[in-house]
Amino acid sequence: MAMKRAISLCAMLMFAGALWAADPSVVQYKVKGQFDEVKESVVHAIESHGLVIDYTANVGAMLERTGKDLGASKKIYEHAQVLEFCSAKASREMAEADPANLVYCPYAIAVYALAKEPGTVHVAYRKPGKAAGTAAVGKLLAAIAAEARR
Repeated sequence: MAMKRAISLCAMLMFAGALWAADPSVVQYKVKGQFDEVKESVVHAIESHGLVIDYTANVGAMLERTGKDLGASKKIYEHAQVLEFCSAKASREMAEADPANLVYCPYAIAVYALAKEPGTVHVAYRKPGKAAGTAAVGKLLAAIAAEARR
């Protein structure tokens, strides 16, 4: 009986480790193509939903620049940007459901190409979770990412 429990426990721990390794709050897609083309597809997808990009964070350039100051020599990204935007309707619904949902604004979609994966661009976003009023935002982000992959 003790052996069965030990085997069951080991199996559960192995499975839990696999779940832990894949962050369920991040949705990521790989797209074949060039960074500028894929980024433009994401921009178009955001705009096709009647939204405006408020800010583009050049995270890749910042990490490259500050890496030198930190003594880091490993190049992580060929290009990496985060596009930030909001939907007045979805944000209003989230805030009415729970004012603390402000933490989910603005929404962000990351577009990046790894130095070690030429010809592949990643499109990623964070799921807003299961907080009250966030379902519409999750659907919106999923729709934008799906449209950008076409």
